[in-house]
Amino acid sequence: MKNTSLIGKLISHREWLLAGIIALMLVGVGSTAPFFISPGNLAEVFDDTAILIMLACAQMLVILTRCIDLSVASNIAFTGMCVALINVAYPNTPALVTLIMSIGIGGVLGAFNGILVWLVGIPSIVVTLGTMSIYRGFVFLLSGGEWVNAHEMTPQFLALPRATFLDLTVLSWIAIAVTIIMLVFTRFTKTGLSIFAVGGNPKAAVYSGLNVGKYQFITFCISGAVAGMCGYLWVSRYAVAYVEVAVAFELQVVAACVIGGISIAGGIGTIWGAALGAIFLGLINNALPVIGISPFWQLAISGLVIVLAVIINSRSEKRGGRRILREAHQ
Repeated sequence: MKNTSLIGKLISHREWLLAGIIALMLVGVGSTAPFFISPGNLAEVFDDTAILIMLACAQMLVILTRCIDLSVASNIAFTGMCVALINVAYPNTPALVTLIMSIGIGGVLGAFNGILVWLVGIPSIVVTLGTMSIYRGFVFLLSGGEWVNAHEMTPQFLALPRATFLDLTVLSWIAIAVTIIMLVFTRFTKTGLSIFAVGGNPKAAVYSGLNVGKYQFITFCISGAVAGMCGYLWVSRYAVAYVEVAVAFELQVVAACVIGGISIAGGIGTIWGAALGAIFLGLINNALPVIGISPFWQLAISGLVIVLAVIINSRSEKRGGRRILREAHQ
């Protein structure tokens, strides 16, 4: 009984459990490769993971409403190509304006997904599987299959994510800011609390006067806007835009959410969980090659972690029950 109780406590505090696993992973890898846990290298690992963190936090909102957005990677590619071509045509465009444009373009793509889910009533997995291919096809139409390379981009276009402040890149600071904003949004705003309600129990949410489709639409807009911003940050960080940018990256985003304890059934999850799930995957991707793990075992380990996370999430839901309505709508 004591063991069962201990397991139950760990499951109910899965963010702390995940944080502990991350700490143990750092200790283990650091004992084999001490340079890996140096502040400079950890800052680079965080920089590598920053885009995944932002996308996971946004994807969490979509999943909370019992939907999923599989088009985020294609959104990144399309928006990244758009702003890269704008930079080539109008090289004097300020980086901040470019960033705002990328958020707007991505938001429009997300809104299109949301409209199809809300007003047309198509399941989100079908919608986003379709738009995943459509948006990727638009990238080819825009570019004619050609690449936009670093020498065609202006220095100010490329500089934004690489600039440093207090030993962290601007890209890392943006990821931290997005995480904090999402945390405040989900905990302290009526809309954020309503997103939990419509995912926890849609029927009860409707009876309380909440429009489920409307809140699903809002989450798709947020997911699209964040993906669009990441499109600019991705292209400027890696200094190239092409059709295959971020191919299959949506799978890592969903995996980060699952590892972080977000329930695919909706209504359960935290921003910290999504962020920690992304950090965990970032460490896996960066640490395993350092200690000589083959690519095959890297995939196997990642897959095993995802399966275990699903099992833990399922046990947590059975033990704790489902959310029905949040206190803001009592």
